[in-house]
Amino acid sequence: MHIKRVFDVVVVSLAAIAWLPAVMAGALLILLSSGRPVFYRSNRLVDSGEPTKVVKFRTMVKNADKLVNRDTVPVTSTRFLNIAPNSPLYTKAGRLLERCGLTEIPQLFHVLSGKMSIVGNRPLPTNVMNALLDEYAYAGDRFLTPAGLTGPAQLVGRDALSDSERLRVEGAYCHAVLDGYRLRLDFTILLSTVLIVAHLKESMTYSEVMAMIERNSRSRSVASLEDRYAPATDNTEVA
Repeated sequence: MHIKRVFDVVVVSLAAIAWLPAVMAGALLILLSSGRPVFYRSNRLVDSGEPTKVVKFRTMVKNADKLVNRDTVPVTSTRFLNIAPNSPLYTKAGRLLERCGLTEIPQLFHVLSGKMSIVGNRPLPTNVMNALLDEYAYAGDRFLTPAGLTGPAQLVGRDALSDSERLRVEGAYCHAVLDGYRLRLDFTILLSTVLIVAHLKESMTYSEVMAMIERNSRSRSVASLEDRYAPATDNTEVA
């Protein structure tokens, strides 16, 4: 984990010349188009401990969190709470930031502080995590390592994974980090994320991501990791 932390600090520091202006430009865009607040702050789980305050750009109308959350949206096909990209809750500035993959970039400050990592599974509200645990006893494995700005699930896309597939990918990543971390695992995920957001690379499939995790780690085989979890046989879910 020490090498992973060094990777985070070095990458964030070297990339500051690009991401700091991006944060300022994004904040100005939101301020001019829809006013304050520029940032959206909420309590999220970023590890196996207590929730912590996490910040990102506000991409939706000001009362969106009151209208759409796990308490107001019933648990049906998915336990993850994902807002459709075409939802009217998004502001024009928010849609642009989402399309450019900049929504989470303010969280780089959390990476510098050590609260999060560049690569890891996304933070979650406690009630969403509880909904996942009700269905999948192994859901907590996704927080065996700190949450990140991007992770293996983002290489496939949240709308292309079932809940069980997403949790299996996220759990496999965490175990790969803990069982024998290789720097190239995070580097590969980060580079792939950038290429996919820039439309220079196609999104990957579930099987391709699982194979990539195995190929870039010292972990046991992916097949062995998958044995930890119930079979991903439910194809009706959309994560």
